[in-house]
Order: sequence, then C-alpha cells, then structure tokens
Amino acid sequence: MSDVPAWKDDFPISWVDDHYVTRREFTKSLVLLSCAAFCANGALVALEAIEKHASPPKPPPLRIGRVDDLKVGTSRIFEFPAGEPCLLVRISESRFVAYSQKCTHLGCPVVFRQEACKLYCPCHEGFFNAEDGKVLAGPPPRPLPKVDLQRRGDELWAMGFGA
Repeated sequence: MSDVPAWKDDFPISWVDDHYVTRREFTKSLVLLSCAAFCANGALVALEAIEKHASPPKPPPLRIGRVDDLKVGTSRIFEFPAGEPCLLVRISESRFVAYSQKCTHLGCPVVFRQEACKLYCPCHEGFFNAEDGKVLAGPPPRPLPKVDLQRRGDELWAMGFGA
C-alpha cells in the first residue's frame, strides 16, 4: 500500500501549483477587478455628463422670409436647423417671435391660436404664451425653446436658439 492518499489520484496537483493561487490572492483579484469596473463606470458617467452639458454647435443663420409675407396675428412653419419644425408668429406690426414647434411634454406639434394669442398643443391640452413661450396650462414641464430672430431690412433671419 502506498503512502499517497486516494484523493491525490483524483486531483493530481503538485504542491508548487497548489500555492500559485491562494484564497487570499483570489479575493484580492476580485477586489481589484471590482474597483477597476467601478472606476470605469464612473469615467463613463463623467464623460456622458460632460457631453450633455457641452453646448451643441450653433446652426448657421437661416433666412426664413420677408416681413410682408406674414400678416399680423398669423403664423408660419419653417425648419431650423434643417429638419426641425419651428413656428414663426407675427404678434404685432413690428414684433415677430419664433419657437420650436415641438411641445416640451411629448413632442407633439403646437399650433398658434390667433383669437387667444396662445400656442396650443392638441395632444394633451397644453397652452403656451405666444409672447414668451412660457407654459400657461397643461402638462408641459418647461417653456418652448425660443428661436432668436434678426430683422435685416425687410427680411427675417433665424440666428439660433435662445437661453
């Protein structure tokens, strides 16, 4: 009979290899790996926050029409920047305002109601003040994004979005 236990036949590991990875080394590896994963997640969150707060590039100015094209108390849709619907409203003889046409609630298109001088979202009964774009009623959480306008002679130009 040999002095070697029976389990040694089933698990033939030499003593040199047996000490290669101890429970302490394995636990240390797990802790280091967990810390590395935590730091990588933190870096991704920080990069996303920086990207989110970085200001988007300012779109180039866009000629949206002539002053005489729009009568007082009427509105017109234009795209600024390319593909984004916006609403131009002539409040008075010399006052024009423009806003993104997407409601700040769920993105439904808003329309101008001349009789009330309000912007109306028909999806969920939201109302915005046509003068400044602020929420008057309904579920929208914030005002409409305002388009900065510039008058150049008898032309109206969209310059970008206001703060």
